[in-house]
Amino acid sequence: MGIIIKPLVTEKMTSISEKHNNRFGFIVRPEANKLEIKSEVEAMYNVTVVDVNTMRYSGKNKTRYTKAGLVKGRTNAFKKAIVTLKEGDTIDFYSNI
Repeated sequence: MGIIIKPLVTEKMTSISEKHNNRFGFIVRPEANKLEIKSEVEAMYNVTVVDVNTMRYSGKNKTRYTKAGLVKGRTNAFKKAIVTLKEGDTIDFYSNI
């Protein structure tokens, strides 16, 4: 376990989920493959996964000018998985709030 880091709840992912009722996004570990992601989602949420699409994002350098001077940093690299569920299955991320 521990393949899934967190569900992806952004404006873009929410619009995709509204357009296609059976697609949900997750931030996953970079070394995870599609089969591991599929089994993890099925075990965690009791749903049937039809398809998994993955994307890798590299970290980017960021620079900001402040009163204290030039501040340099780097955003994190991560891997995103978009999971398509069987028709009729759904995941409620807000049920335990």
